[in-house]
Amino acid sequence: MRRFFLAFAASAAALAAPASAESVVVTADRMVDVLAGRVVEEPVIVITDGRIASVVGRGGARPIIPEGATRIDLPGHTILPGLIDLHVHLDSSPYYGPYESLQFTDLFDAVQGPTFARDMLEAGFTTVRNVGSDLYADVAYKQAIDEGRIPGPRIVPAAHALSATGGHCDETFLPPSLHQPAPGVADGPQALRNRVREMRRNGAEVIKVCATGGVFSRNTEPGQQQLSEDELRAIAEEAHQWGLRVAAHAHGAAGIRAAIRAGIDTIEHASLIDAEGIRLARERGTWLVMDIFNTEYTQSQGRANGILEDNLRKDREIAQAQRDNFRAAHRAGVRMAFGSDAGVMPHGSAAGQFRYMVEYGMTPLEAIQAATRNAAQALGREGDVGAIAPGRFGDIVAVDGDPLADVRQLESVDVVIQNGRVVSDRRGR
Repeated sequence: MRRFFLAFAASAAALAAPASAESVVVTADRMVDVLAGRVVEEPVIVITDGRIASVVGRGGARPIIPEGATRIDLPGHTILPGLIDLHVHLDSSPYYGPYESLQFTDLFDAVQGPTFARDMLEAGFTTVRNVGSDLYADVAYKQAIDEGRIPGPRIVPAAHALSATGGHCDETFLPPSLHQPAPGVADGPQALRNRVREMRRNGAEVIKVCATGGVFSRNTEPGQQQLSEDELRAIAEEAHQWGLRVAAHAHGAAGIRAAIRAGIDTIEHASLIDAEGIRLARERGTWLVMDIFNTEYTQSQGRANGILEDNLRKDREIAQAQRDNFRAAHRAGVRMAFGSDAGVMPHGSAAGQFRYMVEYGMTPLEAIQAATRNAAQALGREGDVGAIAPGRFGDIVAVDGDPLADVRQLESVDVVIQNGRVVSDRRGR
């Protein structure tokens, strides 16, 4: 019996023993340490089972490299954390206007999403926050990516955006006989609380709410507040109770102030923010996510793609004001994170925003931190993403040059590593 017990115990121990860890070693000439705000020469990064185990630079302690580790050597390259875009729409195509898209079947937009997700990943964005989709498409993309069925960035989905009846995130392009309210539409604090619960139940990990009118909707103006402060506060309170953060689409000054006072976590666009809004954002630590790049595409290509003149008019009217207010908010010390509104322009071009962030007041390092360290903080994901640091996912991008000298290097990423695996390698192309 004792012999049987010992044999059983040995067998059980063998079954319980963990499988050998998968280890990867990444080397490069330089690394941008976004937490310390410095460059590390000759970094050696060890990634075990998809997470960073150690980071050592020249002159540091000799790294412990597991036997049999896979090597990814990037000579001549600078590496950075995988980039984060806090404002994307993976099921939105920039190539069709609101009426051109009606020629297609209901799922046409949704089935384009995997291609757009791949485009963002290959551009260096290993994490995105999808702030509003139809048919819960962003939840489906997240599930497919997490299951390894399609390539794409790590997704934080919002499902359907919340809106007032007739507001920016309602359906405003169809005649009354064809109108169907968007699933996120509700009026009054309790009804909007219910929508928060529905979105969370169906897979949302962040709540998106449209606090003001918008550029690319019909019969709304960007400066127009469309939900009361009490309604916005109910949304924020309900989401926070469930452990979710809230992003508010808000162009107009009054809507921005109401959203900040209501406890919203991030203000999207913030185009017409005024001095009082900047003061409130700074004092309360609210994040601004300002998309100051995409107007270049919409103004040059929008008409050919079927965007209505009224939408282009609104885009023109707020474009320069938004950029000037980006500069003012940054100068005032407001917390700012990267968001491109990819889907308004081609998803793979999202990194084009970095040069505008620098042109309008940020240093290259600050712009990079906005898309890494800051974005991770705004997500509440400092332990997972946003830095090349122990414990975080092995998400790394490499560029052939120095992005701190020329931030446009980020517009042509050479290598993308996600969870310690190369998912895109454009060297030599």
